Parts: sequence; structure tokens; C-alpha cells
Amino acid sequence: MLLELTIRNFAIIEELTVSYEEGLTVLTGETGAGKSIIIDAIGLLIGGRGSVDFVRHGSKRAEIEGLFTIDGEAQELDSYLADAGVPIEEGSIILRREITGAGKSICRINGKLTTLAVLRQIGQQLVDIHGQHEHQQLMQTDKHRMFLDRFAEEKLTNSLREYREMFARFQKKRTQLKALSENEQEMAQRLDLIRYQHEEITNADLKPREDEQLAEEKQRLANSEGLYKTVHGSYDALYGEGKGLEWVMTAMNQLEEAAEMDPSLSELKETVTNNYYLLEEASFSMREYYDAIEFDPERLNEIEARLSEISQLKRKYGSSVEEILEYAASIEEELDNLTNKDERLHEWEKELEALAEDLLVEAGNISAIRKQSAAGLEDAIHQQLEDLYMNDTVFQASVKPREPGAMSASALVRQHPFTEYGMDDVEFQVATNKGEPLKPLAKIASGGEISRMILALKSILAKHEGVTSLIFDEVDTGVSGRVAQAIAEKIHRIAEGSQVLCITHLPQVAAMADTHLYISKYGQDGRTVTSVLPLTQEEQTEEIGRMISGVEVTDVTRDHARELLEQASQKK
Repeated sequence: MLLELTIRNFAIIEELTVSYEEGLTVLTGETGAGKSIIIDAIGLLIGGRGSVDFVRHGSKRAEIEGLFTIDGEAQELDSYLADAGVPIEEGSIILRREITGAGKSICRINGKLTTLAVLRQIGQQLVDIHGQHEHQQLMQTDKHRMFLDRFAEEKLTNSLREYREMFARFQKKRTQLKALSENEQEMAQRLDLIRYQHEEITNADLKPREDEQLAEEKQRLANSEGLYKTVHGSYDALYGEGKGLEWVMTAMNQLEEAAEMDPSLSELKETVTNNYYLLEEASFSMREYYDAIEFDPERLNEIEARLSEISQLKRKYGSSVEEILEYAASIEEELDNLTNKDERLHEWEKELEALAEDLLVEAGNISAIRKQSAAGLEDAIHQQLEDLYMNDTVFQASVKPREPGAMSASALVRQHPFTEYGMDDVEFQVATNKGEPLKPLAKIASGGEISRMILALKSILAKHEGVTSLIFDEVDTGVSGRVAQAIAEKIHRIAEGSQVLCITHLPQVAAMADTHLYISKYGQDGRTVTSVLPLTQEEQTEEIGRMISGVEVTDVTRDHARELLEQASQKK
């Protein structure tokens, strides 16, 4: 649920903080006061498309910040947050979006910088905005499948996931087959190229980490004279007549005599004795080291030549020996495929045909689920439309698979009737009057009918979508009278136990509000300022009266407003 929204330097809004409650909150005000701007700000906050035009004139950046609470049942949202590495603090989440004057977008979740894609992914789990865009979607036939799939989500999710995994394999194999079947000249050129590359890498006979080991050996050889001098000097300082070890031995012998006279010196004697033998062993190791040092200019030249060869290969095939070897392994498979092209083509065609037949089965399962769910959606829509005074309307969700009939597996591969979502075309059809035939929704529905269809769909789908806040931006366009009252009651019913924000010009909807916010604008210091104020009951009566009369609020319109509020109270 959205608890608080803060907007700074966004369009005509200089600074605004609005608190929201559960239930139905309506936003009313004169046209142009900034109602839709607030919804635009929320849309931007949850990942909508940004623009420098949103930045208030004369400001460096626009800022929008929203505080949301989430309940413990939002498991999918918790998963998104965990994947994004965002901690949840006391069941709340803060989204923040900034748009600079240069058009740069900065996104944060609970103070952590994140990408716009992550903000959108999480934001759309929190808020669902419905307005003219949703009307447009309902008028687009290719979006109807999306509405049906939302309704069928619980039954469809597993089948659709399995289908998509198989579809991805099908697409990959189809792409490989197409690449292998391309122009013969291009294939021959590609074969020559990778054959040369493979031979070059193979002939180099690279060993893992060879470059690192050679670099270390080169370092030793290049510094062999200095190493011999310093290590031999260290040995000479310790070993020999009158050197360090001889003096330590003298100290050790003296302490042995002292320990015989005073046993308390035994521990100190042991320490010196142990260190003597350690130093002696170290000196022997030094001698072995400098004895093994080679002054070998020829070997140094060999190493430099080998490192130069590896460096040339790195410029072509990878930044390390391991990457070069990985590249060689990858082109080895391609080389085998191109060398045995005809055989591979035959194998892959068979694999692709088998995948196509499996896809057909999975797509059939999805079609069956959609058809079953379409019947359930139709019943639910009819029930909702009755409440909205569209009793005679017949609604049908038509699911038409791209029927392959007795198509062979090879024909399935060639014609490729599959999409990421299956093989179905879904279209909503309606007959708004008795005796009329069903026709595509996009061709016959009026603005008021579309508004009611959207509201009916949202009433059904709200429980499936799991968002915490719903926003209706003038979804009541084109209706009046008893239909307006039915829409008001429907919106309030959706808001029961959740949060709905609604911009409206209908007094019937405003009367059903649990919270009524009034948006206005005024001039201050030569600039336009927008304000949002919660209305008291008396102020709400005046505002509903203004919505009824349009200009002057009279005693008659006040009485009408009070009557609407009393009726709304009884309905609630």
C-alpha cells in the first residue's frame, strides 16, 4: 500500500507531499489543476518512461519518492527484492526516482542505487495504473490474450513455463539450422577461417597458465646475476669461519655451560639451540638456490619468443591462455559441424521436428486451459456487467489455435506457427444489444461501454494480480446517471480490504470515497503552485455540489450532494 508520496519540481508541482489511506481515495479538482500529473509522477516512480519535459522550468531535477508497506504474503515481491539485493526494513519499501535536466534517470530502492529495469520490475508489483492506456489495450486484439492469461494465471503458469523452455530450445536449434543452411560461399569462407584458426591454436600447443609460468621464469633469468650476488652474500654472512653461525654456536655452547650451573637458563638455551639449527638449514637452502641459478641467455631468448607468440594469439583469440583454449574448443565443434555439414543438417532437422511435435502437444495443453478459462472469464464478466447495467450484453473470449491439422513435423518446422505464448489467437467479442451477432469488441463498443468493460475486467483480475495499490485515472469517462452510481459502487467494492486511488469527475464516485483529496492550483511569486488537501465532510459536500452544478453551488445542489453522501454511506 502507498503510504506517502513526495513530489518535487515535477511539471507544475514545485513541492508536494501527500499521505494516503486504505480503501477508496478520490482525487477531484478543476481541469488542469494537476490531478493527472500526480498519477504521471507515480507512473514514473514505478519505472515509467522519463523525459526532461517532466523537470519543472528553472529546476535542475525532478524528484519523486514513495513510501510503501508490504505484507508478509508478497512472496513474489520478496523474491524480486532479494534478487536485487534490497533489504526490507520493517515491512516497508521506499522507491525514489530522479530525472535531471540533462535527461539522466537515477533510481533508488531503500536508498540503494538500482537500474530502471529493477525499479520497474518491483514498482509494477506495488502499483497498477489504469487509464486511457488500458482502454487502448482493450481495443487492441493482440492484447486480449494478456487479459485472459492473467485470469488463467494459476492454472496456466506451470504449463506456460514448460512450453517457453521448450520454445527457447526450438528457437535456438532453428537458428543453428538456418545458419548451417546459409549461402554455400559464406559457409566455405567460414570453414577456411575457423580451420586456419584451429590449426594455429593447436600448433601452438598451449598449456594452461603457461604464460604466467614463463613470465615468472623470465623474471628469474633476467635477474639471475643480481639474485646470485644477493643470495650468495646472505649465505656468506651466515656460514664460514668467523661468520654469523659460528658466533651463534659460541653463544649456544656458553649457554649450555651456564644451564648446567643454573637450570633456569635451560629454556633460553633450547631457544638459541633451535634457532642455530634453523639458521644452519636456511643457509644450506641458500647454497642450493644460488648453485642452481643459471646464466642462460639462450633460454631467456626462447622464453621471450614463446611469450611473443602467446601475445599474438591473445590479440586474436582471448585475453588469457585459458580463453584461447576455450575459443579453440568452441570452434572445434563448429568446425566439426561444417566439415560434416550434410550429416549435421539431417541430425538437426530430425531434432527440430521432434521438438516441433513436442511443442505442438504443449501448445495444445495451453489452448485447452485457455478455452476452459475463457468460459470462466465469460461467466464472471457477465455477472460484473449486470451490476453495471449491461444486462443484455453478451461477451465472448474467443480462443482460436493456429490449427496445424494433419500438418507433418517438417511442415511444422517450415511454417512455424508457434509464439512465445503458444499457438492461440485470443479475441474479445461482444453483442451489446439483444438479437445482434457477436462482433469484435474494438469495432462496436462506445466509450462508456469500454469504461465499464475495463472496470468489469479489473474487478475480476484485481485478486489475481497481487498488487498493493490500484489507480484508476478517469475510467468512468462517458457514463452518467444510474450507470455512474453502479461504477461508483463497483470501484468501492474493489477498494474493500485494499487501496484504490481514483481520479474522477463523477459526483457519484466522489461520494463513495473513504478519503477525498482536492487538487487545486494557484499563482505564487509569478509561478503556478499545485496543492492537495484532504476534505472535511462539509468541504466534501461543497466539492460534490460543485461537481453536480459545474459552476455555482446552490442550496439545491448542496442538498443533492448530502443525499448522495447519505446514499453512499448506506451502500458502504
